[in-house]
Amino acid sequence: MRKTHKRLVSILLVVMLVAFNFSSVFAAGTTSYPLLKYGSRGTSVVRLQNALINKGYLRGPADGIYGRYTEGAVIKFQTAKRIRIDGIAGNQTQSLLYAATQTVSRSTSTTAATDLYWLSRIINAEAGAEPYNGKVAVGNVVLNRVRSSSFPNTIKGVIFEYYKGIPQFSPVADGSIYKTPSADSIRAAKDALNGVRPVGSATYFFNPDKASGSWIVANKTYVMRIGDHVFYK
Repeated sequence: MRKTHKRLVSILLVVMLVAFNFSSVFAAGTTSYPLLKYGSRGTSVVRLQNALINKGYLRGPADGIYGRYTEGAVIKFQTAKRIRIDGIAGNQTQSLLYAATQTVSRSTSTTAATDLYWLSRIINAEAGAEPYNGKVAVGNVVLNRVRSSSFPNTIKGVIFEYYKGIPQFSPVADGSIYKTPSADSIRAAKDALNGVRPVGSATYFFNPDKASGSWIVANKTYVMRIGDHVFYK
Protein backbone atom coordinates (compact mmCIF):
# COMPACT_ATOMS: atom_id res chain seq x y z
CA MET A 1 0.00 0.00 0.00
CA ARG A 2 2.83 2.37 0.95
CA LYS A 3 4.70 1.57 -2.30
CA THR A 4 1.54 2.24 -4.35
CA HIS A 5 1.08 5.58 -2.57
CA LYS A 6 4.69 6.59 -3.31
CA ARG A 7 4.26 5.58 -6.94
CA LEU A 8 1.10 7.70 -7.28
CA VAL A 9 2.88 10.69 -5.71
CA SER A 10 5.81 10.26 -8.12
CA ILE A 11 3.48 10.08 -11.12
CA LEU A 12 1.60 13.17 -9.92
CA LEU A 13 4.85 15.12 -9.57
CA VAL A 14 5.94 14.15 -13.07
CA VAL A 15 2.57 15.24 -14.51
CA MET A 16 2.77 18.56 -12.66
CA LEU A 17 6.33 19.16 -13.89
CA VAL A 18 5.37 18.44 -17.51
CA ALA A 19 2.34 20.72 -17.23
CA PHE A 20 4.48 23.49 -15.73
CA ASN A 21 7.07 23.22 -18.52
CA PHE A 22 4.35 23.24 -21.17
CA SER A 23 2.70 26.34 -19.74
CA SER A 24 6.08 28.07 -19.50
CA VAL A 25 6.84 27.38 -23.14
CA PHE A 26 3.37 28.57 -24.15
CA ALA A 27 3.70 31.76 -22.13
CA ALA A 28 7.15 32.46 -23.55
CA GLY A 29 5.68 32.45 -27.05
CA THR A 30 3.02 35.03 -26.15
CA THR A 31 4.15 38.65 -25.90
CA SER A 32 2.30 40.93 -23.54
CA TYR A 33 2.52 44.70 -23.99
CA PRO A 34 1.76 47.44 -21.46
CA LEU A 35 -1.51 49.29 -21.95
CA LEU A 36 -0.76 52.69 -23.45
CA LYS A 37 -3.28 55.51 -23.70
CA TYR A 38 -3.64 59.31 -23.63
CA GLY A 39 -1.36 60.64 -20.90
CA SER A 40 1.03 57.66 -20.88
CA ARG A 41 4.75 58.44 -20.93
CA GLY A 42 8.04 56.60 -21.19
CA THR A 43 10.10 54.30 -23.36
CA SER A 44 7.11 52.11 -24.27
CA VAL A 45 5.45 55.18 -25.76
CA VAL A 46 8.66 56.01 -27.66
CA ARG A 47 8.65 52.51 -29.18
CA LEU A 48 4.98 52.87 -30.12
CA GLN A 49 5.58 56.28 -31.70
CA ASN A 50 8.61 55.08 -33.66
CA ALA A 51 6.55 52.19 -35.06
CA LEU A 52 3.73 54.56 -36.04
CA ILE A 53 6.22 56.97 -37.62
CA ASN A 54 7.86 54.15 -39.57
CA LYS A 55 4.47 53.08 -40.96
CA GLY A 56 3.43 56.62 -41.88
CA TYR A 57 0.69 57.08 -39.29
CA LEU A 58 2.54 59.71 -37.24
CA ARG A 59 5.00 62.51 -37.98
CA GLY A 60 8.07 62.49 -35.73
CA PRO A 61 9.90 62.90 -33.56
CA ALA A 62 9.04 60.32 -30.91
CA ASP A 63 8.94 62.24 -27.62
CA GLY A 64 7.61 59.55 -25.27
CA ILE A 65 4.38 61.46 -24.55
CA TYR A 66 1.06 59.88 -25.54
CA GLY A 67 -0.75 63.06 -26.60
CA ARG A 68 -3.54 63.82 -29.06
CA TYR A 69 -1.34 63.27 -32.13
CA THR A 70 -0.23 59.82 -30.96
CA GLU A 71 -3.82 58.96 -30.06
CA GLY A 72 -4.97 60.05 -33.52
CA ALA A 73 -2.25 57.97 -35.17
CA VAL A 74 -3.33 54.90 -33.18
CA ILE A 75 -6.92 55.45 -34.31
CA LYS A 76 -5.76 55.62 -37.95
CA PHE A 77 -3.84 52.36 -37.52
CA GLN A 78 -6.78 50.64 -35.80
CA THR A 79 -9.10 51.81 -38.59
CA ALA A 80 -6.74 50.47 -41.26
CA LYS A 81 -6.46 47.10 -39.51
CA ARG A 82 -10.22 46.90 -38.79
CA ILE A 83 -9.79 46.28 -35.10
CA ARG A 84 -11.44 48.00 -32.15
CA ILE A 85 -11.12 51.77 -32.63
CA ASP A 86 -10.58 53.46 -29.28
CA GLY A 87 -7.24 55.29 -29.56
CA ILE A 88 -5.79 53.01 -26.88
CA ALA A 89 -2.74 50.90 -27.71
CA GLY A 90 -3.55 47.61 -26.05
CA ASN A 91 -2.05 44.20 -26.67
CA GLN A 92 -3.85 43.59 -29.97
CA THR A 93 -2.95 46.98 -31.42
CA GLN A 94 0.71 46.76 -30.45
CA SER A 95 1.06 43.14 -31.56
CA LEU A 96 -0.24 43.99 -35.04
CA LEU A 97 1.79 47.18 -35.25
CA TYR A 98 5.10 45.61 -34.24
CA ALA A 99 4.52 42.54 -36.40
CA ALA A 100 4.09 44.79 -39.42
CA THR A 101 6.88 47.21 -38.61
CA GLN A 102 10.58 46.90 -39.22
CA THR A 103 12.87 48.17 -36.52
CA VAL A 104 13.46 51.88 -36.89
CA SER A 105 17.02 52.42 -38.04
CA ARG A 106 19.47 54.39 -35.97
CA SER A 107 19.84 56.87 -38.82
CA THR A 108 16.08 57.58 -38.80
CA SER A 109 16.12 58.23 -35.07
CA THR A 110 19.15 60.47 -35.44
CA THR A 111 17.47 62.47 -38.20
CA ALA A 112 14.37 63.03 -36.07
CA ALA A 113 16.48 64.20 -33.13
CA THR A 114 18.47 66.53 -35.41
CA ASP A 115 15.28 68.02 -36.86
CA LEU A 116 13.90 68.79 -33.41
CA TYR A 117 17.26 70.17 -32.28
CA TRP A 118 17.51 72.76 -35.08
CA LEU A 119 13.82 73.59 -35.45
CA SER A 120 13.46 74.38 -31.75
CA ARG A 121 16.54 76.61 -31.92
CA ILE A 122 15.39 78.66 -34.92
CA ILE A 123 11.97 79.06 -33.28
CA ASN A 124 13.59 80.20 -30.06
CA ALA A 125 15.93 82.62 -31.85
CA GLU A 126 13.32 84.10 -34.20
CA ALA A 127 10.22 84.01 -32.00
CA GLY A 128 11.36 83.68 -28.41
CA ALA A 129 9.26 86.69 -27.35
CA GLU A 130 6.33 85.90 -29.66
CA PRO A 131 3.03 84.29 -28.59
CA TYR A 132 2.98 80.51 -28.69
CA ASN A 133 1.06 80.41 -31.96
CA GLY A 134 3.75 82.66 -33.45
CA LYS A 135 6.41 80.19 -32.39
CA VAL A 136 4.62 77.32 -34.11
CA ALA A 137 4.15 79.55 -37.17
CA VAL A 138 7.92 79.99 -37.56
CA GLY A 139 8.32 76.22 -37.45
CA ASN A 140 5.50 75.97 -39.98
CA VAL A 141 7.41 78.27 -42.38
CA VAL A 142 10.66 76.32 -42.04
CA LEU A 143 8.90 73.02 -42.75
CA ASN A 144 7.09 74.54 -45.74
CA ARG A 145 10.48 75.48 -47.14
CA VAL A 146 11.76 71.94 -46.60
CA ARG A 147 8.82 70.65 -48.65
CA SER A 148 9.33 73.25 -51.40
CA SER A 149 11.64 72.58 -54.36
CA SER A 150 12.86 76.20 -54.08
CA PHE A 151 14.72 75.54 -50.83
CA PRO A 152 17.00 72.87 -49.31
CA ASN A 153 15.21 69.65 -48.38
CA THR A 154 16.29 69.42 -44.74
CA ILE A 155 15.53 71.59 -41.71
CA LYS A 156 19.18 72.30 -41.04
CA GLY A 157 19.75 73.02 -44.73
CA VAL A 158 16.91 75.57 -44.77
CA ILE A 159 18.13 77.30 -41.61
CA PHE A 160 21.72 77.59 -42.79
CA GLU A 161 20.95 78.50 -46.40
CA TYR A 162 22.87 81.49 -47.78
CA TYR A 163 21.86 83.69 -50.70
CA LYS A 164 24.61 85.78 -52.27
CA GLY A 165 26.73 85.24 -49.18
CA ILE A 166 23.99 86.35 -46.78
CA PRO A 167 22.26 83.90 -44.40
CA GLN A 168 18.50 83.65 -44.90
CA PHE A 169 17.91 83.73 -41.15
CA SER A 170 19.52 86.48 -39.06
CA PRO A 171 20.06 84.19 -36.00
CA VAL A 172 22.64 82.33 -38.12
CA ALA A 173 24.52 85.60 -38.65
CA ASP A 174 24.40 86.79 -35.03
CA GLY A 175 24.92 83.36 -33.45
CA SER A 176 21.65 83.26 -31.49
CA ILE A 177 20.75 80.06 -33.36
CA TYR A 178 23.02 78.22 -30.94
CA LYS A 179 21.22 79.32 -27.77
CA THR A 180 19.42 76.67 -25.73
CA PRO A 181 15.70 76.80 -26.62
CA SER A 182 12.97 77.35 -24.06
CA ALA A 183 10.48 74.61 -23.18
CA ASP A 184 7.81 76.46 -25.19
CA SER A 185 10.08 76.61 -28.24
CA ILE A 186 10.70 72.87 -28.04
CA ARG A 187 6.98 72.21 -27.66
CA ALA A 188 6.23 74.50 -30.60
CA ALA A 189 8.78 72.61 -32.72
CA LYS A 190 7.10 69.31 -31.84
CA ASP A 191 3.69 70.73 -32.77
CA ALA A 192 5.01 71.98 -36.11
CA LEU A 193 6.65 68.60 -36.81
CA ASN A 194 3.36 66.90 -35.97
CA GLY A 195 1.52 68.93 -38.59
CA VAL A 196 0.18 72.03 -36.81
CA ARG A 197 0.12 74.78 -39.48
CA PRO A 198 -1.16 78.14 -38.17
CA VAL A 199 0.08 79.99 -41.29
CA GLY A 200 -0.77 77.33 -43.87
CA SER A 201 1.58 77.37 -46.86
CA ALA A 202 3.56 80.51 -45.87
CA THR A 203 7.26 80.39 -46.72
CA TYR A 204 8.32 83.87 -45.59
CA PHE A 205 7.98 86.03 -42.49
CA PHE A 206 9.55 89.20 -41.12
CA ASN A 207 9.11 91.83 -38.43
CA PRO A 208 8.00 95.08 -40.15
CA ASP A 209 9.26 97.10 -37.19
CA LYS A 210 12.79 95.85 -37.87
CA ALA A 211 12.87 95.25 -41.62
CA SER A 212 11.04 96.62 -44.65
CA GLY A 213 10.65 93.24 -46.33
CA SER A 214 10.16 95.13 -49.60
CA TRP A 215 10.95 92.18 -51.87
CA ILE A 216 8.58 89.89 -49.96
CA VAL A 217 5.78 92.48 -49.97
CA ALA A 218 6.20 93.09 -53.70
CA ASN A 219 6.46 89.47 -54.78
CA LYS A 220 4.57 87.35 -52.27
CA THR A 221 1.01 87.06 -50.98
CA TYR A 222 0.14 88.25 -47.49
CA VAL A 223 -1.21 85.50 -45.21
CA MET A 224 -1.61 86.97 -41.72
CA ARG A 225 0.07 88.66 -38.80
CA ILE A 226 0.86 86.93 -35.51
CA GLY A 227 2.47 89.07 -32.83
CA ASP A 228 5.29 91.10 -34.37
CA HIS A 229 5.65 88.89 -37.45
CA VAL A 230 3.84 89.09 -40.78
CA PHE A 231 3.68 85.94 -42.89
CA TYR A 232 3.65 85.61 -46.69
CA LYS A 233 3.45 82.76 -49.21
